[in-house]
Amino acid sequence: MTPKRILLAEDDVDDRDMFSIFLSSRADIELAGFAENGVEVIELLGNISESGKLPDMIVLDQNMPKQNGLQTLEMLKESNSYQHIPVFVYSTYADSNMEARSIQAGALAVFSKPYSFEGYHEMMNSMLKLVMDK
Repeated sequence: MTPKRILLAEDDVDDRDMFSIFLSSRADIELAGFAENGVEVIELLGNISESGKLPDMIVLDQNMPKQNGLQTLEMLKESNSYQHIPVFVYSTYADSNMEARSIQAGALAVFSKPYSFEGYHEMMNSMLKLVMDK
């Protein structure tokens, strides 16, 4: 089975490190790159698309500097080059309003940030199932 390539947008260093350590424990997931904000997501996708290896999914932190997750999601879904990529939003403070706005903008789902490796596994399993079912 070919691993799913994930692009992660996360500005918090501790959360990025935790996610990276978690991803290294799974053979079914490959990290396509990290971005610290939405502006970097668009730049990174531009660089990646030149190699023809766009990610299979994108995970956006909602609360990032320069351009938050929802703003980035809207840009991705307006782009002919990236609108086909499934996008997930996750946040420490996910509420029903943010979830509804994200889904309306094109997110496949919204998740609360996990606090344990077990939580990361559950979140990732849910994301992968949604991508496979799409």
